[in-house]
Amino acid sequence: MRRGSAWEEAGEVRRGLTVGVLGVMEVAVDGRPVPLTTGKLRTLLVVLAMSASATVSMKRLAEAVWSDAQPRYSRRCLQIYAARLREALGREWIETRQDGLLLRAAPDAVDALRFERTLDRAAAERGSPRERELIQQALELWRGQPFEGVSSRWLEEIQAPRLTERHLTALERRAELDILAGRASDTVPELSEQVTRHPLRESLCLRLLVALDRCGRQAEALRWYGRIRAAIARELGVEPNRDLRRAHADLLAGRPLDPPGAPATGQGRWGHRPGQYGLNRSNLFGRPSR
Repeated sequence: MRRGSAWEEAGEVRRGLTVGVLGVMEVAVDGRPVPLTTGKLRTLLVVLAMSASATVSMKRLAEAVWSDAQPRYSRRCLQIYAARLREALGREWIETRQDGLLLRAAPDAVDALRFERTLDRAAAERGSPRERELIQQALELWRGQPFEGVSSRWLEEIQAPRLTERHLTALERRAELDILAGRASDTVPELSEQVTRHPLRESLCLRLLVALDRCGRQAEALRWYGRIRAAIARELGVEPNRDLRRAHADLLAGRPLDPPGAPATGQGRWGHRPGQYGLNRSNLFGRPSR
């Protein structure tokens, strides 16, 4: 069963234009869904939404809407698409500027921008009781893979990996806070699911091993380590990083794993390899991606 939008689930009807891209694309005006069936219209709106209230140049729009060969009169085509969006949404939402187009929507009306702004607020509250609450609010906006049903190489190769990285980092931080608070068992189901989806992300894998250890499930943690090690060796041709190997040795020796702490830069106790997002598209553990 598909989840409703975060605003629907919270019982909140947002006035004006709202755009949801953290999952299947959702567009509404004053709570009324607006169907956009033309692929180029959907792509144009999403690109504008990712810079809501700021002008996006015609050059950037053309690059995002047409990933390969652009039409000869791309500016004119974009103006036609903008006119069609005005017809669908209302004329007040799309503004033509001399150098581009602007979506007249508040950043918080776009779930991806709201997600990032909420995580920024959580980072400013690091170590306070408010931090976890803000992380939770951000994660509740995530309904699936970013930009589902929208075709754009720019979105797929630049925006989607960036948002996914922030999502995984937020999941890891929430897991750290829950383990520290004595709620390790609460983290295991989601960590297990995410490690299955992203077995190359060693920082995520490490948190799963620690959570299982804290729950007294050392044998299960050892089995997970074996699967993770096999995936890393098969895909990257290397051994797991030092922290995962140390956790494995501690599990074998019956020593409790170190408690989670603040993530370090580089390859620290809770870090992943520099430049290694660990995003898994090949579904190494055999479960279908959602």
